[in-house]
Amino acid sequence: MTGRASLCFHGVGEPRRPLEPGESPYWITVETFRAVLDRVATMPRTTPGVRITFDDGNVSDVETALPELTARGLEATFFVLAGRLDEPGSLSRDHVRTLVAAGMRVGTHGMDHRPWVGLDDVTRQRELVEARDRLRDLTGTPIDEAALPLGRYDRRLLHHLRSLGYRHVHTSDRAWARPDAWLQPRFSLRDADTIESVHAEMLTRPSLARRAERTAVGWVKRLR
Repeated sequence: MTGRASLCFHGVGEPRRPLEPGESPYWITVETFRAVLDRVATMPRTTPGVRITFDDGNVSDVETALPELTARGLEATFFVLAGRLDEPGSLSRDHVRTLVAAGMRVGTHGMDHRPWVGLDDVTRQRELVEARDRLRDLTGTPIDEAALPLGRYDRRLLHHLRSLGYRHVHTSDRAWARPDAWLQPRFSLRDADTIESVHAEMLTRPSLARRAERTAVGWVKRLR
């Protein structure tokens, strides 16, 4: 099966809430965002499709990203933090319904933006099950995709996610993804990225050596 690039955006423009330590580099300018969408929208039909995703449930998902996506006829999946709904600077419940009404997909990013590795039973239930159920009840649609907070995972976590019936789980492993694969690596965009770096490092098919390197990295994480 042919691979494809999966791009992960976090925030676009100016944050409307206090950021967590280390979060600010993942906010990009509106200009860079538009340039990336323009490149994706005009890629030749002979090239593999690009998947667009958003993490963290920032209000920029609706205020900035959604109009730009719809203007170009693009679709995306939004991985929402259920515990931040209706908080200042984050998506509201009505915002999430707006995304669904616009034809966008919604997945879960958990409840509280904490890594899912090493959780106790109560916290695991809250992050992997209760957050998903809250979003399912809000959207009226199945929530069968998850994005790993901070990109962290190990073998035990993947086992739990499989047992809960998630159809796809999205990482931050910076590799192309097979559309049929259960584990989906993504490229997270950062404030230092330009349209040139995005095209060269994310949208251009990687060499065989690069694919082998990234595959090895993924297997190391899965076997921990």
